[in-house]
Amino acid sequence: MQKNQNSRSIGDIGEDFVCGYLKENGYDILERNFTIRGGEIDIVASQGDKIAFVEVKTRKVGALTSGEAAVTYTKKQRLIKTARVYIARKHIRAFCRFDVAVVHHDGGNVVYFKYYRSAFDASSK
Repeated sequence: MQKNQNSRSIGDIGEDFVCGYLKENGYDILERNFTIRGGEIDIVASQGDKIAFVEVKTRKVGALTSGEAAVTYTKKQRLIKTARVYIARKHIRAFCRFDVAVVHHDGGNVVYFKYYRSAFDASSK
């Protein structure tokens, strides 16, 4: 149980930071942690007529696996499936893309951040 709480609080550090970044760059945060059976989207944001589905990977400094490496084929497929459900439920007609944000923190302080716009698309393998 403690591990899940730590994972959630670590994830919140990254998601909070990325939401701030997106807002500073003119995005509106539409939703956080949109969840369906078998998938979750960390952040759904809009800018004009574009929707960004953002996967946030937060790591402690010195983590063995990079955030980028954690966005596997299977993870992408789950994100795509979840985004399709979100689009259908919200009746969205907009250009949509998949972004990835990687955040490293040390004791809760963000020390590294990289944002990959259009990191992959629905045809990604």
